[in-house]
Amino acid sequence: MPSFYFRLAALHRLRLADRDQHRADLAEARAAEDTLLTEARAVAQERSQIQQLSRILGSPGQVDVDRLMAAHRYEVALRAKLQVLAEKLHAARAEAEYRRLALVEADRQVHILQKLREKQHGAHQAREEKQEQKCLDDSALAEFLRREAATQ
Repeated sequence: MPSFYFRLAALHRLRLADRDQHRADLAEARAAEDTLLTEARAVAQERSQIQQLSRILGSPGQVDVDRLMAAHRYEVALRAKLQVLAEKLHAARAEAEYRRLALVEADRQVHILQKLREKQHGAHQAREEKQEQKCLDDSALAEFLRREAATQ
């Protein structure tokens, strides 16, 4: 009997490649999300430092109004940058979720083909075992008939 051949092997390889590509896409999206998160943390820390500087510059005593105004303008710019980063981070998280769902679907497609292959391989093995048992039965019957003919 011929060895097992899975007719959908080429499709299975394509699905595996597709799944691997979705994995890479998800990793890329998560890396972008991490980069934005790191940048947002750095801007937030810088904003905190500017706020602390503004408190120091605005403390009682001699006030450098120009430096205080520059610090305030810079803090407003940082606040706007944080807002933009928050929006980008939200979009990046949505994209990562979309890519995660695409990976889940690709993985499901691969799993379906693997299950089908296992099922077909099991059926092939069962046919082979049945064929082997039939050959053994035929040879045993032939041996029995030969011995019967020899004793008569």
